[in-house]
Amino acid sequence: MQSFNSNDDSSAGAGVLQNIWEVSRKNGVSYRRRQLIEENVKIVQSNNSNSHGESSSAFWRLPTEILAQIFLYCITETEHWTPAPYLAPMLLTTVCQRWREVAVDMPGLWRRLRLEVGEGDWQQRAFCYDSYLKRSRGRQLSLALEYHNNDWTELRSLLQPYVDQISSLTLEFFSGAGALVVSDFRALEELVIYKHSGSELAVTQSIAQLPPNLRSLQLMDMWFDLEILSGFNPLAWAGLTELDIVVDGLDSFPRLLSLCPNLSSLTMVGIFTEIETSETLAHDKLQSLRISGDLPLDSGLFNAIMLPNLRALEVRNLGQWPHEDFKDFLTRSKCSLETLIFGGGVMVTFQQSVEYATLFPFIDLTADPMRSSIFF
Repeated sequence: MQSFNSNDDSSAGAGVLQNIWEVSRKNGVSYRRRQLIEENVKIVQSNNSNSHGESSSAFWRLPTEILAQIFLYCITETEHWTPAPYLAPMLLTTVCQRWREVAVDMPGLWRRLRLEVGEGDWQQRAFCYDSYLKRSRGRQLSLALEYHNNDWTELRSLLQPYVDQISSLTLEFFSGAGALVVSDFRALEELVIYKHSGSELAVTQSIAQLPPNLRSLQLMDMWFDLEILSGFNPLAWAGLTELDIVVDGLDSFPRLLSLCPNLSSLTMVGIFTEIETSETLAHDKLQSLRISGDLPLDSGLFNAIMLPNLRALEVRNLGQWPHEDFKDFLTRSKCSLETLIFGGGVMVTFQQSVEYATLFPFIDLTADPMRSSIFF
């Protein structure tokens, strides 16, 4: 059996440990997780010392299960990266033959990928992307697409073998990008969309029909008004349970509730104007509502809705709070509110806070001076 003197062993172990540390640092892994990497390696090094005074390189003899766990710590859980030789997981395959074999045999390392579509040498990138995705071996995929052109054909060809694996998708539409057939992603559960100037039509067309399994939709950087929302098929968003959206006009709110009958969580940011309606819309699935924007005192928001299953409400930057309308809304809805948060810019009196605490004795009421304006 090959052996090393203690100095060589220490040097080799330190070098490999530094390599792992650098991989995790470059990939944005938290300091605490890098500490865990170091502690794990040191424990194994200590436990594998040779009883005869000779210590073979403990790190190179790490059990595959331990090495695989360390590799997982090198991967960020939230970011998507383009394949690059200086970032994990690609970097892990360049250290030595054993590391390469272990990394390539770990489908969990190859589940998150950022793709650039419409710029540069597509054939070369497509080959690289395909090689990367093949290593996922049927696992669920989380992809981020930078979409620059209007040719869906090339991307469709690349992703077709993996379309039933893609459960999470982030789309970034640039100027000149065409519509994407989002409904083709049959297994999609989470969709996040960002847009740049000039891509509004492409975004609107892309979400006109959503996949049947989609549950969470985040629409960033684009304003949706009643006219745009009224153009969607009433059944197109029926499966959504979570929605984050920026709206222009409070009259978009009832339309959103109509479009999404199964919605349980809604985050709505925007410019809110008065609702002119004599009807009250009831939605019996919504449990969490977050609103941030400029809300006129006489907007009529809480007169237009009834939410019997509402459990959590967070409001921010709304100015003067329509206290009486809100109390009427609570009475009409007969909901069991558990959390009420007044964020920055909401003007609530101390007496109003007391009334809410009286209505719901077990409510978690947050209205501190750092997050709102409470007048005593």
